[in-house]
Order: sequence, then structure tokens, then C-alpha cells
Amino acid sequence: MPRMIADWDDAYANGPHIKGAETYPPMWQQRAADFRQELGDRAELDIPYGEAPRNRLDLFRPAGPATGLALFVHGGYWRAFDKSIWSHLARGAVDQGWAVAIPSYTLAPEARIADITREIGRAVTAAAQLVEGPVHLAGHSAGGHLVSRMLCRDVPLDPALRARIDQVVSISGLHDLRPLLNLEMNADLKLDEAEAAGESPALRHPVRGARLVCWAGSGERPEFLRQNDLLANIWTGLGAVTATVHAKGKHHFNVIEGLEDADSPLTRCFITRGFTKGEY
Repeated sequence: MPRMIADWDDAYANGPHIKGAETYPPMWQQRAADFRQELGDRAELDIPYGEAPRNRLDLFRPAGPATGLALFVHGGYWRAFDKSIWSHLARGAVDQGWAVAIPSYTLAPEARIADITREIGRAVTAAAQLVEGPVHLAGHSAGGHLVSRMLCRDVPLDPALRARIDQVVSISGLHDLRPLLNLEMNADLKLDEAEAAGESPALRHPVRGARLVCWAGSGERPEFLRQNDLLANIWTGLGAVTATVHAKGKHHFNVIEGLEDADSPLTRCFITRGFTKGEY
């Protein structure tokens, strides 16, 4: 059935369409604080990866030797939140023996999205120097965009580091930024047509050997489902190994909860190299 978007701001608004949306940020903050306290000295906080004030990451280590590094990048439309809200999302991977890094980054309007992409590249580089083994990346919403960018050919990661990146999971990611030119929030993002196209993973080529899962809740806004499926579809045609998941009954705010559970499909997807379409 034909669909035309008349209200772009509403099309990309999540909170107004989620019951009890206002309860999620304080719940996340409390769960994150509890997890950091529980881990004690296995939570290494505020490790610098750059010169800017928000260029800091937290590293959560497992009880024994780490299998590898799992790095999670938070969302918030590149304009909100920091690493301290999301510590609890490391629990599942830590319980499975992985070290988990969660970085903050400079927010818009202080930074443009291209600047934030470069910061995340530095964060991945710094975290990978602290943990041996394979590197897996996941991000939510704007964070899904940022981890997908790490698989694009134009992002200058060291070849040895790139070879260690086995799997990327974009959770409710934004992969074509051109529609955001229509949103009021672009007053903060300051996207123009050139940057929107240049920073869109869907308009870039993936690196050779890229492995990507695009994961969204089945109850997400239509634009987020479209953005989710778009990248996997395009990159499959460009040689990447991709999978698309619509997690039953999940919306934009609770789709990430599986990362707290060591045995959840989302955690397994995050830390396991190798998947087939429909496996999750």
C-alpha cells in the first residue's frame, strides 16, 4: 500500500508512541549504577581515548581471561546521554566471558556527525589496545549508525584492527541520514545534503568480509523498521554477509534489554561470529 510521510518529526519520534516512555531513562540509570557497583574493580571507568572532555570509555571485564572485546555505542540521536546510562547492557557479554567497552562521545551541536564517527573510530582503537582477541561492535539507534560506519571503507581504521572486527550488530540503527534533513532536530545536527549522504552507511561501501546484523523490534516505528532492513538489503548486494531481525513484541526502548541476559538471542548475536538469516 502506498505510504507518504507528512510529518517527518513524528515519523522519527519514539517516546510519544511508547507507553511509559518517561520511566525508561531513570530505570536505565539505576540499573547501570547497580551493575557498576556489583562489578567493583572489574569496572574500569573513565579511560581516555582522546582529548575532548567526553572522550572517555568504561571497560567491564569478566571474572576470568576475556574471550575478546565487545563494544557498545549508545544512542540518543547524537544529542543525548553518555556512557554512564548504559553500563548494565554489558552484563550479558561479560557473563559470557567478554570484556565490554562503552564510550561516551561529544554530542551535537558541539560536534557534527562526521566528527562523532571519527571519535568512535578512536574509541574502538583505544579499547582494542586494552583487550586481545576478536572485536565485536553493537550500537543502538544513533549508536547503530556509528558502529555500521566502522564497517565502511572510508573509515580509516588500522588494517590489523579491522581484521579483528568479526561482527557488528546495528540495533534500531539509522542508516540513511538524508530524511533527517526534514526534522527540527537538524537545527542541532547541522546536517547538509553532502554530510547526510557521506555519513549514511546505506550509501557507502562495506569493507571486504563485513558481517552485519540489523536488529529492530517488531513494534518499532515504520521508519526505523525501514531503516533497519535497508542497510542489510543494500550491503548484501555489495558483498557483505548480513541478516535482518525483527524481535517480536519489542519497541525502540526495550529492544536492547536482551543485552542484559547472557543467554538471550541478542547477546548471542553480539558475541558469536557466524549467523544465518532467520537464526535469531
